[in-house]
Amino acid sequence: MSLISQNPVSRNRVKAKRDDDDPSIHENSKDIENGLESDSEISRLKKRKKEKEKQIEIEQEKEMKKLESFLFGSIYSPVEFGKGEENAQDAAEDGSALFFLDRSMNNMEFSEEIDFEEKSKERKAVWVDEEEERTTINIAKVNRLRKLRKEEDESVISGSEYISRLRAQHAKLNPATEWAELDSGLRNDSLYDDESSDEEKVVVAAGGYRNVEVDDDILRANEDLVVKSGVKLLPGLLEYSRLVDGNAEEPSNGLINSVQFHRNAQLLLAAGLDRRIRFFQIDGKRNTKIQSIFLEDCPVRKASFLPDGSQVIIAGRRKFFYCFDLVKAKVDKIGPLVGREEKSLEVFEVSPDSSTIAFLGNEGYVLLVSSKTKELIGTLKMNGTVRSLAFADDGKQLLSSGGDGQVYNWDLRTRTCFHKAVDEGCINGTALCTSTNGRMFAAGSDSGIVNIYNRDEFLGGKRKPIKTIENLTTKVDFLKFNSDAQILAICSTMKKNSLKLIHVPSFTVYSNWPPPNKNLHYPRCLDFSPGGGFMAVGNAAGKVLLYKLHHYNHA
Repeated sequence: MSLISQNPVSRNRVKAKRDDDDPSIHENSKDIENGLESDSEISRLKKRKKEKEKQIEIEQEKEMKKLESFLFGSIYSPVEFGKGEENAQDAAEDGSALFFLDRSMNNMEFSEEIDFEEKSKERKAVWVDEEEERTTINIAKVNRLRKLRKEEDESVISGSEYISRLRAQHAKLNPATEWAELDSGLRNDSLYDDESSDEEKVVVAAGGYRNVEVDDDILRANEDLVVKSGVKLLPGLLEYSRLVDGNAEEPSNGLINSVQFHRNAQLLLAAGLDRRIRFFQIDGKRNTKIQSIFLEDCPVRKASFLPDGSQVIIAGRRKFFYCFDLVKAKVDKIGPLVGREEKSLEVFEVSPDSSTIAFLGNEGYVLLVSSKTKELIGTLKMNGTVRSLAFADDGKQLLSSGGDGQVYNWDLRTRTCFHKAVDEGCINGTALCTSTNGRMFAAGSDSGIVNIYNRDEFLGGKRKPIKTIENLTTKVDFLKFNSDAQILAICSTMKKNSLKLIHVPSFTVYSNWPPPNKNLHYPRCLDFSPGGGFMAVGNAAGKVLLYKLHHYNHA
């Protein structure tokens, strides 16, 4: 019997039996089920993660908007004007709007009152010493503290009371300046009279400060912030101080015949018989030498800047003269003048407009030379010898005097004499000088007399001088008004210390000039700086003495 035929079993049963007998099959089925469950969990986790990321992005976006609104204002939620104050304040608290419109005028007025009260309150002390209350001081024992007593029998006071009385005493002795007090405008409405004009009253702002525009007016002008109380120079004593000599770096080997300040007030010219012209930068301390020019064939009798400051005219006892160009640093020799046989051109004057140079000639002639071409353009003839010249009326007129004792007035446009008159008490005129404003002129003679005239009155026929100065006893060689015609310097080269300064408004001589116990030697020439602050005196010892006049603020 075959094996197949014995005990036959169905295929299904066999298959089931095999499945039951094999344990790996059960395990695989369980793994499959677990895999399905894990996939669903992963998908759920991914969804949650995405949701969290979206939420984080939204929060970050909100934070960025909040920060932008904080920095740049309400960009994403602008303020809607016209809504109530509460909504605006809520929006401001959220950070979306930092500014809102306050329409309550009452609140604003109330806040202004509070601010005003706070500003008007006195400042509290930063630190208070507790020992002040405990300390007692006997102010009757010390002599210098007795003035702090309020009653005669008062002796012991507390430390705080002592400090307050000291402060009151200090304020009494040292009153405060009004400009330093912020509330000075508020306190003194009562100080102004009813009759005072509106311009005199100080405009006061709401916070207790004066109007800024009123205070800033002083800063809008180019005038000096500090001006001396006395604009006019006072007579009696002249305030001055001696400075380092103008030519201290290189004194002259001969006597000084010319000193003059340039129009910029910093450059000083000094020239003399050593045939050198020296230029110094004047600061009153070092007076540095800038340049020196040597002329081989011309001992200098006079050197002068043109008023425009471009050239220097140099002359000596020669029939020619020199011109030094400051810009080109070039020296030109000019002369003899065509048509004239002059032995000397040592005395000359330059017109204020820098157009004409007037030389003293022989036999009463005045030689007019153009400052541009350096050629003779005309002559004037006096009856006597000519000894001195002075320009007037911005160079349109010329004054001359000489051996006949008369003062001639010339019109240079027509080159005619329109007026002449005798200088009172003068036999030989030796010096002339006109003030910068042209109102006065001074005339000196060989007897030492100096007459000061009002020019309009002199031309009108009045021959008497307004003042006669008799302080010199020898020939007057030099006269010079300062820039504002308040000082007149008169000089004689024939006597030591023979230099006087006249206070022109009062026509009195300064009693403290020349300096006591100081030797001016033989003064030869003098000049004032354009601003009046410096005065330079050249003497026969080859020095240029420099002085500071304290009345004048500028050189």
